[in-house]
Amino acid sequence: MTWDEMAPLLWEATGQTAEMVAWSTLFTVLIGLPLGVALVVTDRGGLLPSTPLNRVLGLVVNIGRSLPFIILMIAVIPLTRMIVGTTIGTTASVVPLTLGAAPFFARLVETALREVGDDKVQAAQAMGASRTTIIGKVLLPEAMPGLVAGLTVTVVALISYSAMAGAIGGGGLGDLAIRYGYQRFETPLMIVTVVVLIVIVQLGQMLGDFVARRLARR
Repeated sequence: MTWDEMAPLLWEATGQTAEMVAWSTLFTVLIGLPLGVALVVTDRGGLLPSTPLNRVLGLVVNIGRSLPFIILMIAVIPLTRMIVGTTIGTTASVVPLTLGAAPFFARLVETALREVGDDKVQAAQAMGASRTTIIGKVLLPEAMPGLVAGLTVTVVALISYSAMAGAIGGGGLGDLAIRYGYQRFETPLMIVTVVVLIVIVQLGQMLGDFVARRLARR
């Protein structure tokens, strides 16, 4: 296969991977961020301590993190079909990608929030700030560098997950590598696909590290 034949395939597959990662990152943040906050505030000594709720949330997160992604993709096929009407393609892949990454991100959010000093929370409480205000104006802003670093790790994981999604017809670079690089023995295309994935991961990691460092220096 010549470069002229590979280029359109790579361009299309890269676009599909970017779409999968972008949408799944958005939904992962929308689910994982509140979940991580809930794990912190409902813990013993938190703003809204509730041991039963905290244990349930912790169990849900642990179950989500313990499932290998390839198994999760297959297990949620009925849910994927119910939500998007199909189990094949870029849109369908967003469902298992989100379900796989959200618990992972929630734990990273929890870790970042726990690094915020108790003195800052106590100072806000002493000034009469509400729980919502403390979460929105103390916990989250103070933990922002850690949250960005956690999001960067999550995005890198999602890129890896998106490649695995190609195994069940999810599209993207993983699907291209399987269909052409493996099934049709197009080794050059396989190598280029791997290089593209490495470049995407490196760029994402560098951008995330840069933003996290800038926020930490404020």
